[in-house]
Amino acid sequence: MFLLVGPAASIAPDAKAALRKLVRALPQTFREHAEAAAEAVVIDPARWGQHVKDRPELAQRLQDAVVRRLKVRLVYAGRGRDQSERLVDPLGLVEKDDIWYLIAWTDKGQRTFRVERVVSAEVTGESFERPADFDLAEAWSEIVDRMEDRRSGLTATVLMAERHVWVMQDRLGRNCEVDGMDGDRVRLKITAPTPLMIAQELAGWGTSIEVVDPPSVQAELARLGSELVSRYSGTQLCSRG
Repeated sequence: MFLLVGPAASIAPDAKAALRKLVRALPQTFREHAEAAAEAVVIDPARWGQHVKDRPELAQRLQDAVVRRLKVRLVYAGRGRDQSERLVDPLGLVEKDDIWYLIAWTDKGQRTFRVERVVSAEVTGESFERPADFDLAEAWSEIVDRMEDRRSGLTATVLMAERHVWVMQDRLGRNCEVDGMDGDRVRLKITAPTPLMIAQELAGWGTSIEVVDPPSVQAELARLGSELVSRYSGTQLCSRG
């Protein structure tokens, strides 16, 4: 919490003001530590060459409701774009890969909402009690695990030189696991929802990797290669002087 009150924190002004009130209410000793912690770290989420994206106004309003423990009346569009209205207890917000998610308690239990699908959100004056055992980081970790299980419906076995493994793991994260050695090459397990998605990740490696299985990924790589050859077969290579 201390980091959220700092000048560099990415947080809605109203929510930051509420947190600062909490800090000012702390005993002097704890308040000094809180203020020092707030000034000790700057979090810059943008990658090199990119700008930090502004937080959506709706996410800021929802965050304020989280901090103030106020119920929110949502109109939400599901995957089929059918809209439904529900009264929720907002427990926390998470940003992942530039997408904002609201974790909230509903009459059907804990649910996760994509903020971009929220059609409208009315912050009510009705307060709620946040569950004492709720931990936002733990809740999000469980959600991510479930989502990754859904996204990892297909596994491909890939062989590559050991010196390149760290690059593949850095790019694919938990979707790339070492599965032992095959001669002088490392055997990897690459996961994704579809053969095409795996092939698209691997195509740029050319002949420096070998896809052992499944045939569906091999076929997608062959198709991508054929399409590239068809389009660029007449292109002359530039000499390296």
